[in-house]
Amino acid sequence: MRSNFYYPFNIFAMSKKNIHVVPSGNAWAVRTEGNKRVTVTAPTQAAATEAARQIAIQRQGEVFIHRPNGQIRDRNSYGNDPESSQG
Repeated sequence: MRSNFYYPFNIFAMSKKNIHVVPSGNAWAVRTEGNKRVTVTAPTQAAATEAARQIAIQRQGEVFIHRPNGQIRDRNSYGNDPESSQG
């Protein structure tokens, strides 16, 4: 799948693994934990979540999806799951 997002630098080479999808004005932003700058902006939460997912897959990180009020509503891990999990 080809992304419609422009990445101004090599975001996949960074080492931080927690990625947050947060509201940003009338849009949604993808921000790596600990960074002040936004990595990607998107018009919808779904588009921002997909961009964050692609970054997390490359970094083997975790995506935290926030509600418009800032609360975390969901989180997904990509690559850091334990080998054997029960349940």
